This record gives sequence, C-alpha cells and structure tokens, in this order.
Amino acid sequence: MKVSRIYIFYAILVLLLVSGHSAFSDDGASASMYGHKHHETAPESGLQSVGEYRTTGRIVRLLPAAANSFKRMQKEGLRHGIKIIPISGFRRFSYQSSLFERAVKRYGSRERAARWVAPPGYSEHHTGLAIDIGDGARPECNVEACFEETRTYRWLRNNAERFGYELSFPGKGSMVSFEPWHWRFTGDSKSREVMQTDGRR
Repeated sequence: MKVSRIYIFYAILVLLLVSGHSAFSDDGASASMYGHKHHETAPESGLQSVGEYRTTGRIVRLLPAAANSFKRMQKEGLRHGIKIIPISGFRRFSYQSSLFERAVKRYGSRERAARWVAPPGYSEHHTGLAIDIGDGARPECNVEACFEETRTYRWLRNNAERFGYELSFPGKGSMVSFEPWHWRFTGDSKSREVMQTDGRR
C-alpha cells in the first residue's frame, strides 16, 4: 500500500509539534524546542580554559574569541572591585542530557523543565560561546535568582556589551525563565551567526 509524500510530511510535522519541536524558528532558519534554538556542539580541540570553578576541579572552557573577551572583562571588573566567577561554559551533549533529565524529574514534564534547563542539542553551552557567571563575593547566589541582586550582575548589565557579551534569557516574551547568570558572546559576525542573532543588544 503506497503512502503519499504529503501524508508523510504532515505526519512528521504533527510529531514535531507534539514533541515540542517547531519546524523553524521565527526567522525560518533553524529548529527549536520549547523556546531553545538548536545548536551544534563546538569542537573540543578548539576550546580554551577561562579558569576553574572555585575548587571543584571543573575547568570552564570557551571558544578562543569568547574566552579572550571574557578574560578581559574579568580583568576589567576586578579593577572595579568586581570578582567575576566562571561557573559553566562548554557542555557536551551527554552532560546536558543528564542535567535535563534531572530537571524533568524535578519539574514533572519536559516542557516545564525546559524553562530552566535546555534539552540536549538545544543548549547555548554546546557552542562554546555561552557562560554561567557568578559573583565571587556571593557564592550562595551561583545559578540562583538572587544573582540579580549582586554587584557583579549590575556591573555586567552596564559593561558586558563592551566585551561582546549579552544576557541570553531576559525573561520577557520568552518561554525560557529569566536567567541573570547566563550570558553569551556575540562580539563578532561568526558568533552572531552561531547564536542566530542580528547583533542587537
């Protein structure tokens, strides 16, 4: 029994919608899930360290342009008494998958989990251009809502753009919750292409 191509097309489209996928983002260019755009994983051979997360032994890594700019920003912040702490940079697909599955168990569904943790394959951390940032004076606010109240966050809001960084999830008009600690590098044309932005802050 032959099945028409158009039937197959609509069947796949329905499956994508049910699973939380949209065939295209608003610009018609790339797949997305629960408000998170699809991202390829950066080659690990090209990553650079921007430091260890406190004394955990976890080395935070970014692509060279993002890493160099982060280090300049960190140095400039320190001149003003701001201690910018790298928490999490590049993530492998497998690590993101484990984070997402834990979030699903915590929040009860994939859709609710995705408000706080991107599904594997859809995290900006895969690109080597995104980083979670903490305040050296307020470790209790690492990856917590209270980071918005820290001196580091206020300094970033006023200065990060000079170093090519912008807040990824401002909250308004997004399916993803506000994350004051999550920043992405869009300081050159290549990074803007990867992040699928037009460079506007």
